[in-house]
Amino acid sequence: MTLDPDSDQGQPSGLPHALGAYILWGFLPLYLLLVTNVPPFEFVGWRIIWTLPLCLVIIALRKQFPEIRRAVTHPRVLLMLLVSSVLIAINWFVYIWAIMQGNVYAASLGYYLNPLINVLLGTMLLGERLSKWQWVAVGVAALAVALLAAGALTTLWISLSLAFSFGLYGMVRKQVVVGALPGLTIESAILLLPAAGIAYVYAVSAAGPSFGRDVTMSLLIVLSGVVTAVPLLLFAIAARRMEYSTLGFIQYLAPTIVFFLGLFVFGEELKPVQLMSFVLIWTAVAIFLGDLWVRSRRAKREALAA
Repeated sequence: MTLDPDSDQGQPSGLPHALGAYILWGFLPLYLLLVTNVPPFEFVGWRIIWTLPLCLVIIALRKQFPEIRRAVTHPRVLLMLLVSSVLIAINWFVYIWAIMQGNVYAASLGYYLNPLINVLLGTMLLGERLSKWQWVAVGVAALAVALLAAGALTTLWISLSLAFSFGLYGMVRKQVVVGALPGLTIESAILLLPAAGIAYVYAVSAAGPSFGRDVTMSLLIVLSGVVTAVPLLLFAIAARRMEYSTLGFIQYLAPTIVFFLGLFVFGEELKPVQLMSFVLIWTAVAIFLGDLWVRSRRAKREALAA
């Protein structure tokens, strides 16, 4: 399995890469269980610090330094990546904090909402138009959020923060012509100074830093760079080889895995209002994907007829 999406255009499918990416993202909470002794804010700092060197190694292997050089010499591109780096840092912190605090369902719901939020943001900010059934899906999702606001208000902010931060992150990155890995490398470099500052604050605190305390914990923290970069690489390969509709369907694998981890591994209580919200979200997702599939089939028929 090559990590270079440009070098394997002849392969028929990116399905194994897509499954690999979303399965890794789905089981990420199990890794976070191993580092629950690390404060979430400190862990995000170490995650950034250890993601950058791994990205630089892969960039060197793929000979993508010219792409990074082109990006950093354009002020607008650099500004957009600064914004995206802040958004992804917020997303990482909220997700890690939520999992470590046992709010697994809220985290799962956030990523179920994300594609629907993307559609809504595209309509509001990019002037894209929704189909009738897409509006129905958004309406059902809004009802799910309203239910949470009424019965699970304390965790609603987690779901909405994750959905909107990642949705806005994707929208910003869509405006910048930079590959997934070079973009992540630049974002990690932008965040390196604040991340180092966070690590320093914890190093001089009374409790001391989590990294360096013992070999096992230090290795687990270093592993955070791998669990950040590898799924993104697999996703980048899949995105080049697969139809958007197919990839859009597979992306629900990750929050589904997270949901079942919350149920069977973390033992989090599933409140009736949360269950009802999930049922509504699953309904909205079914409507959204059904409409996407129908329109994709129609477009194929029209293309063949032409």
